[in-house]
Formats: sequence, C-alpha cells, structure tokens
Amino acid sequence: MAKQRVLLVDDHEVVRLGLRALLEHNAQFEVVGEAGSAKEAIEQVALTLPDIVLMDIRLPGASGIEACEEITNRFPDIKVVMLTSYAEDEMLFSAIRAGAAGYILKQIAGDDLIRALESVGRGEAMLDPAVTQRVFQEVRRAVKEEEASAFLNLSQQERHVLLLVSEGKTNREIAKALFLGEGTVRNYVSSILSKLGVSNRAEAAAFAVEHNLKEYI
Repeated sequence: MAKQRVLLVDDHEVVRLGLRALLEHNAQFEVVGEAGSAKEAIEQVALTLPDIVLMDIRLPGASGIEACEEITNRFPDIKVVMLTSYAEDEMLFSAIRAGAAGYILKQIAGDDLIRALESVGRGEAMLDPAVTQRVFQEVRRAVKEEEASAFLNLSQQERHVLLLVSEGKTNREIAKALFLGEGTVRNYVSSILSKLGVSNRAEAAAFAVEHNLKEYI
C-alpha cells in the first residue's frame, strides 16, 4: 500500500518537529513538506500535492480555515485535517463548511492521531471525540428549527385541525372534537392546504407526520 503523503502546517516549529517525528515513525506516512502560515501552506500544497494536509486552525495572517477552503476548492482530492488547541463551536462548524475532512484537538494521543489520519486516508471524515457530541447537538437543533419553521404560518387552531387531519379524521369528526362548525373546519383545511403548498388532505397529513407536528401543538 502506498504511503500517505502529509504536509504539516503550524506556525510553531517545535509542533511541526513533534508531528514529523511521530509520523515518520510510522511506515504508512511520509512527510513531504512543512509550512508556517496559510500562504505557505497553499504554496506547498501546489508544489508537493500531498494526500493529507495536517493544519493548525490558527495561523498568522489568513486562518487555517481560509487556507482549508482554498485548498479544498483548488485540490478537491486533497484532504485537510484541522488541528486546534481549543474545542470552539464556531471554529468547528467553520472548518466543516470549509471542507475539512477532520477536526482534531492537539491534546490527542499520538496513537489516536495516527488512527485518525489513517481514517482520513481511507476517505472517512474524522472528528475528535471531544467535539462529536457538539456536532450532533447542532444537527438536532437545525432539524428542530426546520421542523418548527414548517408550521410557522399556521395558527394554533390550524395546527390542531392539521393534527386531526393527519390522524385520518373527517371534517365532521374534527368539528365535533374542536367544537367547530363543519363549514369552519372546511375553511381551515382549505387555508392549511394553501399555506403548506399541498393539493389535498393526504399530502397535508404526510407533511404533518414528516415534520413532527405533534411536537409543535
């Protein structure tokens, strides 16, 4: 199996020396260059075409995130792994948006770093366990926001009507359950279909189930 060619990017020479020593101790990796800034990193990537760029997120001048974005745009086959001292949510999500294949804290043990780079080399995304939970929390929050926004234009009464529609109730049954007239229920259903942009009760019911309407009543 061919060695994974790695470019090291950190503005501290001692850190680069430590990373080089660790990687060169492992037959799977070859360090093909070093850089101390984002500008140097981009230049070295173009010169050495590494498989993996292991890069500090905080660099003098442009940040590692800016360098990551340019590298992944210009060289989509090169994987960038961000290395940082702090688990900062803003930096984490900025790195993911910039196309980083990994996000690792500098406190990681040497063997764990090797395994992380092996995973990235196989095409897997790698997040430090210390920040994985934050990603899942953000994903769940985004899903909740999307679900809630789906019913933003519906009044509370319309949501109640839609919930009963999703349960297969007829207009007469809905009217009885909510103490409304059937004509009023028909008007509510018509308004709901219009606001949701669906054409019939079945589509409205499917929409309600898909977006977990029960949680927003």
